[in-house]
Amino acid sequence: MELKLTRPICFFDLETTGVNVAKDRIVEIAILKIFPNGNKESKTWLVNPEMTIPANVVEVHGITNERVANEPTFKELSKEIYKMIKDSDLGGFNSDRFDIPLLAEELLRADIDFDMKNTVSVDVQTIFHKMEKRTLEAAYKFYCDKNLNDAHSAAADTNATYEVLLSQLDRYPELENNIKKLSEFSRRKQSVDFAGFIALDEKGEEIFSFGKHKGKKVHDVLEKEPGYFGWILNADFPLYTKKVLTQIKLSKLNNKLG
Repeated sequence: MELKLTRPICFFDLETTGVNVAKDRIVEIAILKIFPNGNKESKTWLVNPEMTIPANVVEVHGITNERVANEPTFKELSKEIYKMIKDSDLGGFNSDRFDIPLLAEELLRADIDFDMKNTVSVDVQTIFHKMEKRTLEAAYKFYCDKNLNDAHSAAADTNATYEVLLSQLDRYPELENNIKKLSEFSRRKQSVDFAGFIALDEKGEEIFSFGKHKGKKVHDVLEKEPGYFGWILNADFPLYTKKVLTQIKLSKLNNKLG
């Protein structure tokens, strides 16, 4: 089984300093780019996160502070990384909830205006959990009958993720070999921002999905409580969430002016 592609798709995996999308940083990124003609391009970078990697995190992925001390920062690598992914859809394992949001934060922090408006994503973990409900190592063994010996190595996890998706397409005839359809199937919920703080209701209108205004329309909240916008901009929310909220606020103002 080969993926039916109309544009490239980049499978990628991150190793990081932790799991806080707004605060943590990338220490390794691997990208496997698949082209519609079947060609492949892969690249792995070690990254100096400009912060200390906690000991308990080093125990998970094995990347020490000393190993990345002389590596380039993400900002120094950002243009090369963005050039590789900008014309592509994205694929990963738990990527919708973690890898894509954190990558977006790093790119925005590096002054690259990353956006997903014309991009779809396929989260192989969501397909796996909907079908089998296990981990990447178990998925690799279950679908590919192979042991994932280098788990938590970004390159090994990236290649395993790609192989698992191909095997899922072989195993489940009800899965359509179409990136947009796979994206729809692997999407957990309709979020406007990557982190899921702003969602869409049944009418397709933006609503807050957290806190005291959970379930309320964003436009209504910003109009009745304008200070809430400033609070979010100054609080510890992901940069992409702040960007999306600003766009919503500006669109409302433009509509009024129009």
